[in-house]
Amino acid sequence: MSVETAELRPGYPVSRVIKGGWQLAGDHGPVDRADAVRDMETFLDAGITSFDCADIYTGVEEMIGAFIADLRRRRGAAVAQQVQVHTKLVPDLKLLTTIRPGDVEALIDRSLKRLQVERLHLVQFYWWDLSLGEPLVALEALRRCQQKGKIRYLGVTNWDVAETRPFVEAGFDLVSTQVQYSLLDRRPENGLTAWAKTRNLQLLCFGTLAGGFLTERWLGQPDPGFAFENRSLVKYRLIIDEFGPWARFQELLSLLKAVGDKHGVSVSSVATRWVLDRPQVAAAIVGARYARYLPQMLEVFRFSLDAEDRSSIQAVLDTSPGPSGPVFALERDRGGRHGRIMKYNLNTKPDDQILGATGG
Repeated sequence: MSVETAELRPGYPVSRVIKGGWQLAGDHGPVDRADAVRDMETFLDAGITSFDCADIYTGVEEMIGAFIADLRRRRGAAVAQQVQVHTKLVPDLKLLTTIRPGDVEALIDRSLKRLQVERLHLVQFYWWDLSLGEPLVALEALRRCQQKGKIRYLGVTNWDVAETRPFVEAGFDLVSTQVQYSLLDRRPENGLTAWAKTRNLQLLCFGTLAGGFLTERWLGQPDPGFAFENRSLVKYRLIIDEFGPWARFQELLSLLKAVGDKHGVSVSSVATRWVLDRPQVAAAIVGARYARYLPQMLEVFRFSLDAEDRSSIQAVLDTSPGPSGPVFALERDRGGRHGRIMKYNLNTKPDDQILGATGG
């Protein structure tokens, strides 16, 4: 069994399962940093070469950087260079009206320093509110970083067609868009995937397992409400409400269990395989913290969904009312129940001298 790959551009293949980093940040439960960093090597050796993170995931760029530096010392530069780092640049909402091109480059330099690399493979750009500041100028600053050799490819995240189109029409070569996409949340199908195909823009999908809800753990369980300390679970429990009542979610889990049993794989593997089979999807981002989850992650590459599987899954999905609308529209509403749990100013702290320290 080998790990499937997909080319974002000719000569740049990524593993079709990407190791996610959000679960290693704060607000997602306790993390054994030493174990998490050590286990990254096991993922790499298994063929999971691509790692996703962001400059707003507290401490995660530093963790991946520690892994790369240790790998470089022990096994040489050639092995360390197999690690593909996909990070994000997410300026704070409160700074969108004042951030300058020099500040953008300073944030990239900070990510390079944290990750202990000379070039970022992919930087995924996000701007909380496109009505504020000059996002085109900020992305142009990233393109200049690309020209300087600090960035290989550019992408975007959490945008639908309306948000992405102006940047493509302005001439930016965007290779990917990272969006939430799962059996519970099919909003990318409301126009984004078809449009992305015409623009050679591929989808990198997070939320594939809905923070762990799409696993055997929740099969047959009563509705827990929202009493979670883990912010990720609150986020995806809200998505279940949009998908339908808890009973419909349980119906879906029961079906996924039956399909998984048929193929000898887990519920999570069925859920991930379904996403990987959707049009324009290059990869699914799975937030496994430790190597003990790796065997289950790799199951997705040893089976296929047949026509009967797809038909039975679609029959359940057809009974679901949502989530509806564009990608990330619910979350972008800062006054709504989805938007209120977001954190909009994680990039800089009061004593952070990154922004405002450089010229435009």
